[in-house]
Amino acid sequence: MVVGAGFTGLWAAHQALDDDPGADVLVIDASGPGDGASGRNGGFCDASITHGIANGMARWPEEYPLLHRLGVDNLAGLLADLQRLRIDAAWEPTGELDVATEQWQLDDLREHAEMATGAGEDVTVLDRDEVRAEVDSPTFRGGVWRRSNVGLVDPGRLVAGLRAALLARGARIADHTPVNRLDRSPNGVTVSGPSLAVDAGRVMLATNAFPGLLAPLRRSVVPVYDHVLVTEPLDPGQRAAVGWANRQGLGDAANQFHYFRLTDDDRILWGGYDALYHYGGPVGPAVERNDATERMLASQLLECFPQLEGIRISHTWGGPIATTTRFAFTAGTRWDRRVAWAVGYTGLGVAASRFGARVGLDLLAGDEGERTRISMVRRAPVPWPPEPVRWAGITLTRRAIAKADRHEGRRGPWLRLLDRLGLGFDS
Repeated sequence: MVVGAGFTGLWAAHQALDDDPGADVLVIDASGPGDGASGRNGGFCDASITHGIANGMARWPEEYPLLHRLGVDNLAGLLADLQRLRIDAAWEPTGELDVATEQWQLDDLREHAEMATGAGEDVTVLDRDEVRAEVDSPTFRGGVWRRSNVGLVDPGRLVAGLRAALLARGARIADHTPVNRLDRSPNGVTVSGPSLAVDAGRVMLATNAFPGLLAPLRRSVVPVYDHVLVTEPLDPGQRAAVGWANRQGLGDAANQFHYFRLTDDDRILWGGYDALYHYGGPVGPAVERNDATERMLASQLLECFPQLEGIRISHTWGGPIATTTRFAFTAGTRWDRRVAWAVGYTGLGVAASRFGARVGLDLLAGDEGERTRISMVRRAPVPWPPEPVRWAGITLTRRAIAKADRHEGRRGPWLRLLDRLGLGFDS
């Protein structure tokens, strides 16, 4: 049984059928496939399983060559699966263009470019004129275009395609079926909910930002809300004004950063910057909208592209990012490998969730291969503290990050302390 029908859960179900085509696979979800982060993200599909090269090198320097190779292999496997399963996820191998909007960000970008080049990535450093020839914003001072191992997908199409392919392969999917309890049973695990009581031999938990059904999950991840807006389609004049002929996914290099891209019908998707943690970590419709954040994002979009003055915002939404204290996913097992999980992708899980699903199944099977021997699987992240310390710490960190952006990226005492403890982050 798989609990959770986002990317991790859907990939886990497919991989279970790959392992055993005759397996009885049931996927259950409290709402519907992709209703959390999987269906609400920007569609950046990056090979990294460590939340980027810099985070991976900082936390697992000795293992990083292996982690990089596992991520590249996973992305290649994902693309092969899309072809094999005949899923049209609107894959665009555009690469990603990170841009500097302040002078201090250029040094960080060059450092990241050196890391990426050293890891074997295809990277091009662009000056002001070169980056504006790619995407024209008066705010851009330079950029780094990573052309390899990253592209764009339509996350909604990917979720729908994975779901349809699962049903075609004989799996069962139960939507609108919440789970609120797991109990160890003589033959496996009893999975219970308001309208559910099922005995399963093995259970894969793929709940990500949603409330964890076991204590290790509740301590490992917190839900942080990210907000997104989408414009009406650009007309030919607007499209010419911004350029963007190569259709890269973009992100700016601030600590509080934006990500943005073109959709297949030439809308601009614009999100990020104001990640919000709500006291107690609620997830659901009550915290999915934030008028102040949406107005701020719309204003920032026009600061970046003043030539689009007057463009209409057609859609807005919010989605939960599950983050760990090391900003990369965590996996584990309980009850003699009857239950496994993979959660906490920190906003970079479109591809990494497939790898996390594979790790979870390997753990259930007792497979001690290279995927389950890596440190990020063998060692859990530092747990988040309970409330109210959790809310206070996250709020203080958000304020410190905003202050660092106002002071040319200089990290103050609080951020430097987190860095020394191995808990530091810059986004």
